Amino acid sequence: MGSLSEPTSESNYSKPPGIRFLEYIKGTKLSYKTHQAIVLIVTFLAYASYHATRKTTSIVKSTLDPESSDVILKFTPWRTSYSEKPAKLSWKAGDGWAPFNGPDGTALLGELDVAFLGVYALGMYCSGQLGDRLDIRIFLTVGMVGTGLFTSLFGVGYFGNIHSFWYFLVVQMVAGLFQSTGWPSVVAVVGNWFGKSKRGLIMGIWNAHTSIGNITGSLIASALLSYGWGWSFVVPGLMIVFIGLVVFLILPVNPESVGTDKENDELHSPKKIGEEVTEPLLNSETVVKEKAVGFITAWKIPGVAPFALCLFFAKLVAYTFLYWLPFYISHTAIDGKYLSSTTAGDLSTLFDVGGVLGGILAGHISDRLGARAITAASFMYCAIPALFFYRSYGHVSLTVNIILMFITGMFVNGPYALITTAVSADLGTHSSLEGNSRALATVTAIIDGTGSVGAAIGPLITGYISSTSWSAVFTMLMVAALIAGLLLTRLVVAEVAAKIEESRSQGGSASRSPVQALEV
Repeated sequence: MGSLSEPTSESNYSKPPGIRFLEYIKGTKLSYKTHQAIVLIVTFLAYASYHATRKTTSIVKSTLDPESSDVILKFTPWRTSYSEKPAKLSWKAGDGWAPFNGPDGTALLGELDVAFLGVYALGMYCSGQLGDRLDIRIFLTVGMVGTGLFTSLFGVGYFGNIHSFWYFLVVQMVAGLFQSTGWPSVVAVVGNWFGKSKRGLIMGIWNAHTSIGNITGSLIASALLSYGWGWSFVVPGLMIVFIGLVVFLILPVNPESVGTDKENDELHSPKKIGEEVTEPLLNSETVVKEKAVGFITAWKIPGVAPFALCLFFAKLVAYTFLYWLPFYISHTAIDGKYLSSTTAGDLSTLFDVGGVLGGILAGHISDRLGARAITAASFMYCAIPALFFYRSYGHVSLTVNIILMFITGMFVNGPYALITTAVSADLGTHSSLEGNSRALATVTAIIDGTGSVGAAIGPLITGYISSTSWSAVFTMLMVAALIAGLLLTRLVVAEVAAKIEESRSQGGSASRSPVQALEV
């Protein structure tokens, strides 16, 4: 493989047809910044569409299982209880959908979640390895088209009058497998184009695709419920197929693939004599190794294991909200009244709006502090009182519910966004890899795959214990948030020590990067 400034014929061959067309129309090569803009926009839309299809299940839950058992409805908050029965859904099939409208309907819905997320987590590890070895553009396109197909097939259950639990289970499992292709791919592509300077802020803003996708999926699914719940799956499924075609046509995987030179930025600044400066994450002078990093080697990179385990508990909390918040809202008396399934779905989007702000704040703060672990741990600790207050006082009024939900979303999704984006990209280009950039997808998959195991367990446990007490669910979430923060203790201590050492140096040496601090 040639250097970055001298692309080989193989690199030219992999240039997306859409890029070739734009260059033909323009009559000249696209600039590096133009390619960066394309990467951010296309990957943003790509992963937003993944989450839009993923969110639909949580919106439709209250429609599939509208008449939960009395024990579910008569849960007791820490200080207040309600026994008023919620209003019936307004759509025609208000009796729900077999087999989910029976006494074990809530548990069955929880099993669908764990089946999807379990396969998703296992698939993530494989997808990371494949993403570092295959053409990511093709790999991502296949994943998006497959996701769209099997998301739509879940909705076909409505049109085909299918009531077999095994049908929905298998469809969800295959959908989870295709969904696992998304995250390692998009993070690897963005990591190829953007260096560490302001990476937390850039990826914090970019990571809004998760919340935007959840919001879009919620609004579309809620709006289509009155026409039949099947449309809530088919339309998002068609959307991700369309965006998958856009990815195939225009997404540039890395600068080499389009023959573009990297601009002179902080990644390429020379090391000053006598100074211990941060080693660039992606060195322009280094020829990228053809051999991808192995799975075990990636696990041994300093910081990967603690951040992966932290994300296990962080995603357990985040995905419990992702899959159960609309259901929880529709079965909770707010100011003495129950909301419809559609209204609850719309209201739940405010959790994701808070998540957008949380992701941006976490990224920006971590950039300013140069401390990813301190930022992530602090957000996780702040999530504990936020969860407590939302459970205890969310029923008081709609306004109070909205404010507390927004704050909870900010603290829950902030560290989740930071770890799955900037931290993964930092570790995927760690100095111990000696310039090998073909570890991004693998490292991202390890971190997010481990987190996805927690994401599978959280909704599953919720499906069972919510029938006894929603207070127990929130207690579980608070304990998970505490453990997530504690798992970063060693890294937090290392970053604090690095900051103390930096302040003692009186500016005599440059500060260490978050990745370097992980090696302490």
